[in-house]
Amino acid sequence: MAVDCSTRTLRRANNWGIYLLRVSSADVKGRDVNWNFEERMYTLVGEAYVRRRLLQDARLELESEMGLRILGNSDKNTYLLLDGASYFGGERKFRASLHEKCEKNGIRLLTISKQSPMLRDERGRDFAAAAYMLAEAPTWVYHPIVKANPHEHLYGDVSLMKIWEESQRVFRCDIMAYLKDYSVEELLSPLTVIAEDPRCMGYPVVLWLAHDFSTPSESQLLYYHDLAETELADVGILDTLRREELSCNFADELHGNRYAFNWELIDHV
Repeated sequence: MAVDCSTRTLRRANNWGIYLLRVSSADVKGRDVNWNFEERMYTLVGEAYVRRRLLQDARLELESEMGLRILGNSDKNTYLLLDGASYFGGERKFRASLHEKCEKNGIRLLTISKQSPMLRDERGRDFAAAAYMLAEAPTWVYHPIVKANPHEHLYGDVSLMKIWEESQRVFRCDIMAYLKDYSVEELLSPLTVIAEDPRCMGYPVVLWLAHDFSTPSESQLLYYHDLAETELADVGILDTLRREELSCNFADELHGNRYAFNWELIDHV
């Protein structure tokens, strides 16, 4: 099983933004795929960096809720993959209760990051790229880079893995400390099977599916954009906020982006 969440900007100005968050889950058993999703709109006030932090909190909260929901009575043969690093409890972290439930039920909880800019070697180079250059095997794991430290909210041992020999992609994978009874090879070898889908470029297909399901269509984004506009008009502040939008989005329109959600990057919040 896997959980992921997308953030799309519906409207924004210099000091506020309206966003759509869509969290989704994928449950893969053999060739059967079940999925679910939930959408929520958020209005945030503050500078862009403040809004970015609040959105990260909201995303991790939604992902934690979804993870707890789909686990049900799952047993120790179940894998739960989360997009990110193994930080639990507190601001901009997954819920501690999700980790507790996985530990209680023996769930094989792994967090896998699409990127990890904080991992650098002693010369300041990207550690994932440096490890890839030194590796001789077509698939490999480097474990541990950093040991779990619950006092700093890090609940998993930080490792790197390359799990498809035809891909040049290396991913950070945090392995929960409570899984110490398993060998690293035993835990990660099943991922090599689900990373061979060419669409995923060496990324576990179940996480790729969760990411894909979390992407709203343009028609959905237009629906929520118009819904927000209707609500703002009903309370009589649409014209004021539209002028604030115009003072912020001229560069966007010069680049051919009529709507804020035409920007894919979360930096445009």
